[in-house]
Amino acid sequence: MTGRPATPPRLRVLAVDDEPPALDELLYLLRNDPRVEYVHSAADAAEALRVLHENDVDVAFLDIRMPGLDGMDLARVLQRFARSPAVVFVTAYDDRAADAFDLGVVDYVRKPVRAERIAESLRRVLSERAAVEDRPAAPPEATPAGGDPMIPVELGGVVRLLPRSSVCWVEAQGDYARLHTTDGSHLVRVSLTQLEERWTDAGFLRIHRSYLVRLDLVTELRLTGSGYVVSVGGHQLPVARRHTRVLKDRLIRPAKQHWG
Repeated sequence: MTGRPATPPRLRVLAVDDEPPALDELLYLLRNDPRVEYVHSAADAAEALRVLHENDVDVAFLDIRMPGLDGMDLARVLQRFARSPAVVFVTAYDDRAADAFDLGVVDYVRKPVRAERIAESLRRVLSERAAVEDRPAAPPEATPAGGDPMIPVELGGVVRLLPRSSVCWVEAQGDYARLHTTDGSHLVRVSLTQLEERWTDAGFLRIHRSYLVRLDLVTELRLTGSGYVVSVGGHQLPVARRHTRVLKDRLIRPAKQHWG
């Protein structure tokens, strides 16, 4: 007896646009695609963040030019989520395409939107998700004679060995981790918790549920209105309150003792 065919995955979608007619048209097209499970909507970035706080979303369709935070700003915020949704820009302008793809968006759709073009965007989202899920789990790092473990990362079918010493900080992305280096980033199939356990003795410290940093590359610890942030490799990363004391003990106390 043959088993039932696997149910195709369906997507949870957020559509964001400050122009009601454009938003209504986008919602209509998304809701009529069988690959979409349900669609949330928002008229600006602030409302979008409230929706995302309460709901899991697989992909966000964002207008770029909006009051307050624009679509580019919102996409950068979404990248900081522990489970960041895929992003598709839907815009009347083509002058931001290069910036958009620098952010790693899945697609860039020109208005007025058409059913076949939205269908292609959804196909790309599902294809990218399937490619990530099909990647083999990252094996333990190989440690060469020099003592610097090598991490196998895959890009375009080519496996590259990345030295752990090149990693500045790590960002959680669901069951995956994104390794940030001075010249780019790489997604590996290993959880942040697993890397925390493996790399603590190598000078990496968990500062947030979504971030693991290499302590010797931290150049600044600063108090802001929303809490502490650290600067690592030119990026500012938030420090969760429950990790602040350990971070100060590991970062500041040794420096004071050295200079004292």
